[in-house]
Amino acid sequence: MPKKDQSDIEMLRGTLDMMILRTLVGGDAHGHTIAKIIERGSEDVLEVEQGSLYPALHRLEDRGWVSSYWGASENNRKAKFYRLTVAGKKQLLRERDRWRQMTRAIGLVMGEESLG
Repeated sequence: MPKKDQSDIEMLRGTLDMMILRTLVGGDAHGHTIAKIIERGSEDVLEVEQGSLYPALHRLEDRGWVSSYWGASENNRKAKFYRLTVAGKKQLLRERDRWRQMTRAIGLVMGEESLG
């Protein structure tokens, strides 16, 4: 996979929290699984590095948007699993609405037809 340029990294950093919350709508997951879901869901355009993922997960937990617990991964290894909280679901809705507003506004500036 080609090396990501700095603008890709900055864009990912600005939306990573929202993508993590969205990923957890599908159920509890550990960090590696969250990263893989985001990568596959983006058709491998987005690559989530551990150095970005785990600080984001800790930040989301500190804000009460996710909770965590220890369990066994698919290969029976000890792993920390993350779960979306009620507050996290509400935050995801706010972030999704803001994302839609921003992508529409950017599309208008870029001369796109109607975005939705």
